[in-house]
Amino acid sequence: MRVLVISDIHANIHALNACIEAFPARDVTWNLGDLVGYGASPNEVITRSRELGNVFVRGNHDKACSGLSDLDGFNPIAALAALWTQKNLTLHNLEWLKALQQGPIQPEAKLNVACVHGSPLDEDEYVINIHDASEPLMHPAAARTFFGHTHLQGGFFAEEGSTHAIRPAFGNPKLPQKIEFRLEEGAIYMINPGSIGQPRDGDPRAGFVLYDSEANLVIFYRVPYDIAAAQKDIRDTGLPARLAIRLAEGR
Repeated sequence: MRVLVISDIHANIHALNACIEAFPARDVTWNLGDLVGYGASPNEVITRSRELGNVFVRGNHDKACSGLSDLDGFNPIAALAALWTQKNLTLHNLEWLKALQQGPIQPEAKLNVACVHGSPLDEDEYVINIHDASEPLMHPAAARTFFGHTHLQGGFFAEEGSTHAIRPAFGNPKLPQKIEFRLEEGAIYMINPGSIGQPRDGDPRAGFVLYDSEANLVIFYRVPYDIAAAQKDIRDTGLPARLAIRLAEGR
């Protein structure tokens, strides 16, 4: 099975549209959450995302922007964006966000795979480094878990008692690129497809993953998009300027 795995679109329709044009052939699409928050096009992103597939787990911004959780853990800029999003979502999309499943979920019974937004142990936990990944890898939800939340493309794996990081090394940040990573039988993996709408690894290009279960292969993709257009949308809506600036920084 060829699975497109996407995450953290954050209401950035320009990044999502560029990725849609670049998506490889696939059988299904799994979305790891945070469709909304930060960006200026929450309704458009939800509509396009639902056209891509029906497997979703909720993210922390999906919860906050739909009123399922409070904003206590959000910084002031994120909180302002969440309140703006909640006011600008259609009633239909607001209710749809509220109904999203909590991860981890197992989207395919025949595959030993799980999907979650943060950690398999806590949907809101950030798994950023090997230390963070150690416990989830010791108590895995599946042999291969796909997670988002950090906006950092790559992941971690445990093999023969050791934990290792996966950090794809891309080159020119102005070109579309892909990097293949072979999965080994017997190892436990946590794979992050990166963020479509707001990468934070210093590379402003949108990121996603193709998982080929039969070939035991993960392919990391980076795709350039019209950042200036996304920035203009943010400024035009009156959202904090910092949300526009950071898109070009990849931070």
